[in-house]
Amino acid sequence: MGRSAVAIPEKLFFKIGEVCELAGVQAHVLRYWESEFTMLAPQKNRAGQRVYRKRDVEIALRIKELLYEDQYTIAGAKKRLANDLRAGGKLKIVTSEDEAGESETNGSQAAPEGMATAIRGSSEERTAEDRKSLRKVARELREILALLDSPSKKH
Repeated sequence: MGRSAVAIPEKLFFKIGEVCELAGVQAHVLRYWESEFTMLAPQKNRAGQRVYRKRDVEIALRIKELLYEDQYTIAGAKKRLANDLRAGGKLKIVTSEDEAGESETNGSQAAPEGMATAIRGSSEERTAEDRKSLRKVARELREILALLDSPSKKH
Protein backbone atom coordinates (compact mmCIF):
# COMPACT_ATOMS: atom_id res chain seq x y z
CA MET A 1 0.00 0.00 0.00
CA GLY A 2 1.48 3.37 -1.00
CA ARG A 3 1.52 6.48 1.11
CA SER A 4 -1.56 8.58 0.69
CA ALA A 5 -0.99 11.91 -1.01
CA VAL A 6 -2.81 14.97 0.28
CA ALA A 7 -3.16 18.10 -1.81
CA ILE A 8 -1.78 21.13 0.01
CA PRO A 9 -3.06 24.37 -1.53
CA GLU A 10 -0.50 26.91 -2.68
CA LYS A 11 -0.89 29.54 0.05
CA LEU A 12 1.30 30.99 2.76
CA PHE A 13 -0.88 30.46 5.81
CA PHE A 14 -3.64 28.09 6.89
CA LYS A 15 -6.23 28.37 9.67
CA ILE A 16 -6.70 25.50 12.10
CA GLY A 17 -9.93 24.42 10.39
CA GLU A 18 -8.15 24.12 7.05
CA VAL A 19 -5.36 22.05 8.56
CA CYS A 20 -7.92 19.83 10.29
CA GLU A 21 -9.67 19.25 6.98
CA LEU A 22 -6.41 18.45 5.19
CA ALA A 23 -5.24 16.08 7.93
CA GLY A 24 -8.65 14.57 8.58
CA VAL A 25 -8.55 15.18 12.34
CA GLN A 26 -10.50 17.40 14.72
CA ALA A 27 -9.10 20.64 16.10
CA HIS A 28 -8.62 19.29 19.63
CA VAL A 29 -6.42 16.51 18.22
CA LEU A 30 -4.29 19.03 16.36
CA ARG A 31 -3.95 21.20 19.49
CA TYR A 32 -2.94 18.12 21.49
CA TRP A 33 -0.28 17.29 18.91
CA GLU A 34 1.05 20.83 19.28
CA SER A 35 1.49 20.24 23.01
CA GLU A 36 3.27 16.91 22.43
CA PHE A 37 5.37 17.63 19.32
CA THR A 38 7.50 20.75 19.77
CA MET A 39 8.29 20.83 16.05
CA LEU A 40 4.60 21.52 15.35
CA ALA A 41 4.42 25.12 16.54
CA PRO A 42 2.12 27.38 14.53
CA GLN A 43 2.38 31.10 15.01
CA LYS A 44 -0.54 33.12 16.31
CA ASN A 45 -1.93 36.21 14.62
CA ARG A 46 -2.91 39.42 16.39
CA ALA A 47 -6.32 37.97 17.20
CA GLY A 48 -4.66 34.98 18.87
CA GLN A 49 -5.69 32.49 16.19
CA ARG A 50 -3.28 29.78 15.13
CA VAL A 51 -1.68 30.39 11.75
CA TYR A 52 -0.03 27.35 10.17
CA ARG A 53 2.65 27.51 7.49
CA LYS A 54 2.99 24.88 4.80
CA ARG A 55 5.75 23.18 6.81
CA ASP A 56 3.42 22.92 9.82
CA VAL A 57 0.82 21.23 7.61
CA GLU A 58 3.45 18.77 6.36
CA ILE A 59 4.47 17.97 9.93
CA ALA A 60 0.84 17.47 11.00
CA LEU A 61 0.30 15.07 8.09
CA ARG A 62 3.47 13.16 8.99
CA ILE A 63 2.38 12.92 12.64
CA LYS A 64 -0.98 11.53 11.56
CA GLU A 65 0.76 9.00 9.34
CA LEU A 66 3.08 7.87 12.14
CA LEU A 67 0.29 7.57 14.69
CA TYR A 68 -2.59 6.22 12.60
CA GLU A 69 -1.00 4.31 9.73
CA ASP A 70 2.34 3.17 11.17
CA GLN A 71 0.79 2.79 14.65
CA TYR A 72 3.61 4.47 16.57
CA THR A 73 3.05 5.57 20.15
CA ILE A 74 3.31 9.29 20.88
CA ALA A 75 6.83 8.77 22.24
CA GLY A 76 7.86 6.66 19.27
CA ALA A 77 6.38 9.14 16.81
CA LYS A 78 8.28 11.99 18.53
CA LYS A 79 11.56 10.14 18.14
CA ARG A 80 10.87 9.12 14.56
CA LEU A 81 9.79 12.63 13.53
CA ALA A 82 12.82 14.19 15.25
CA ASN A 83 15.11 11.73 13.44
CA ASP A 84 13.39 12.44 10.12
CA LEU A 85 13.76 16.19 10.55
CA ARG A 86 17.36 15.89 11.81
CA ALA A 87 18.31 13.74 8.82
CA GLY A 88 17.79 16.62 6.45
CA GLY A 89 14.08 17.27 6.61
CA LYS A 90 12.85 14.02 5.09
CA LEU A 91 9.30 15.38 4.91
CA LYS A 92 9.10 15.69 1.19
CA ILE A 93 6.79 17.74 -1.00
CA VAL A 94 5.97 15.64 -4.03
CA THR A 95 4.57 17.11 -7.20
CA SER A 96 1.96 15.13 -9.10
CA GLU A 97 4.56 14.28 -11.78
CA ASP A 98 6.94 12.89 -9.14
CA GLU A 99 4.17 10.83 -7.59
CA ALA A 100 3.16 9.43 -10.99
CA GLY A 101 6.77 8.47 -11.73
CA GLU A 102 7.08 6.73 -8.41
CA SER A 103 3.91 4.75 -9.01
CA GLU A 104 5.62 2.91 -11.82
CA THR A 105 8.51 1.85 -9.61
CA ASN A 106 6.89 1.52 -6.17
CA GLY A 107 3.39 0.45 -7.03
CA SER A 108 2.00 3.47 -5.20
CA GLN A 109 -1.02 5.27 -6.54
CA ALA A 110 -0.42 8.34 -8.66
CA ALA A 111 -1.75 11.67 -7.48
CA PRO A 112 -4.79 12.91 -9.35
CA GLU A 113 -4.15 15.35 -12.18
CA GLY A 114 -4.38 18.99 -11.24
CA MET A 115 -2.93 18.36 -7.81
CA ALA A 116 -0.35 21.09 -7.29
CA THR A 117 1.62 19.48 -4.50
CA ALA A 118 1.32 16.50 -2.25
CA ILE A 119 2.85 15.44 1.01
CA ARG A 120 4.24 12.01 1.39
CA GLY A 121 6.04 10.53 4.36
CA SER A 122 9.47 9.23 3.52
CA SER A 123 9.91 6.16 5.64
CA GLU A 124 11.05 4.34 2.52
CA GLU A 125 13.00 1.81 4.54
CA ARG A 126 9.65 0.36 5.62
CA THR A 127 8.35 -1.25 2.48
CA ALA A 128 4.70 -1.82 1.69
CA GLU A 129 5.19 -5.51 2.33
CA ASP A 130 6.68 -4.82 5.79
CA ARG A 131 3.77 -2.56 6.65
CA LYS A 132 1.26 -5.18 5.50
CA SER A 133 2.97 -7.79 7.69
CA LEU A 134 2.96 -5.46 10.68
CA ARG A 135 -0.74 -4.74 10.22
CA LYS A 136 -1.45 -8.49 10.08
CA VAL A 137 0.50 -9.05 13.32
CA ALA A 138 -1.34 -6.14 14.98
CA ARG A 139 -4.70 -7.58 13.89
CA GLU A 140 -3.76 -11.03 15.23
CA LEU A 141 -2.64 -9.52 18.54
CA ARG A 142 -5.95 -7.68 18.86
CA GLU A 143 -7.79 -10.97 18.23
CA ILE A 144 -5.73 -12.69 20.95
CA LEU A 145 -6.45 -9.82 23.34
CA ALA A 146 -10.18 -10.10 22.59
CA LEU A 147 -10.04 -13.83 23.34
CA LEU A 148 -8.26 -13.17 26.63
CA ASP A 149 -10.78 -10.48 27.59
CA SER A 150 -13.84 -12.55 26.72
CA PRO A 151 -15.49 -14.59 29.49
CA SER A 152 -14.42 -18.21 29.60
CA LYS A 153 -16.88 -20.69 28.05
CA LYS A 154 -15.64 -23.65 30.10
CA HIS A 155 -18.11 -25.49 32.32
